[in-house]
Amino acid sequence: MRLTIIGCTGSMSGKDAAASSYLLQAEAPDEKGTIRTYSLIFDFGPGAMGQSLRYINPAFLDGIVISHMHADHIADIVGMQVYRRWHPDGPLGQIPVITPGDGAARVRGISADPEFEDYTGEFKFLVAKAENTLRLGPFTMEFFPAWHPIEAYCIRLRGPRENDSQKESIFAYTGDTDYCEGAVQAAQDADLLLAEAAFETGRDTVRGVHMTGVRAGELARDAQAKRVVLTHLQPWTSSELAYKDVSAIYSGDISIAAPGKVYEF
Repeated sequence: MRLTIIGCTGSMSGKDAAASSYLLQAEAPDEKGTIRTYSLIFDFGPGAMGQSLRYINPAFLDGIVISHMHADHIADIVGMQVYRRWHPDGPLGQIPVITPGDGAARVRGISADPEFEDYTGEFKFLVAKAENTLRLGPFTMEFFPAWHPIEAYCIRLRGPRENDSQKESIFAYTGDTDYCEGAVQAAQDADLLLAEAAFETGRDTVRGVHMTGVRAGELARDAQAKRVVLTHLQPWTSSELAYKDVSAIYSGDISIAAPGKVYEF
């Protein structure tokens, strides 16, 4: 599998990046046995629609997974719906969209569409639930409760290993969460852990919203993740401090997410 960072700032888009959005891809055989690239996008915050066009043609997108319904993780799905319905070459068809709760209602609320608009030409909404297992193409996903002010999930995914599709790799994405058991379960033995670290140690003391670098480091250590990529850093959060805090606790490979970065695992 490989992960491409579309956007990585927290709570809003930033001057150099869109808000949270990540493209996960892998090669695997389709129903006819033909090898093709499968592509999922995790979260789709402000600015993600335009930036995603750098990395994928939406016609070849296999699904979108939303960790939770805050606007900085879902707002640009309206742009994706418009793109898929009104493309000048014709409608692009339906793809699965996995969300907590009623995804159609949330999209309708953002776009101010009438109640009869159900987006069935573009999206097939599926509901994420705690410890549910969903399969899309070669990917198998599980959802674990996050610690956040609204319903939110940490996601654990198994898929083909890059350059050796006969073996599996594990991808874990925290979404937005403070350190919690669900995050540890999702991240256990992950080959790549994409962990938010929006809060700064010594500055942000409220609990149950985001992790600091210290808590992201504790998560990576406790879950025995092989590699951690720090993301969702707000425009006022220091990436240098986050890196320092994680490295003081966790001895594995550490990286700071940036638009266009690609991670293979």
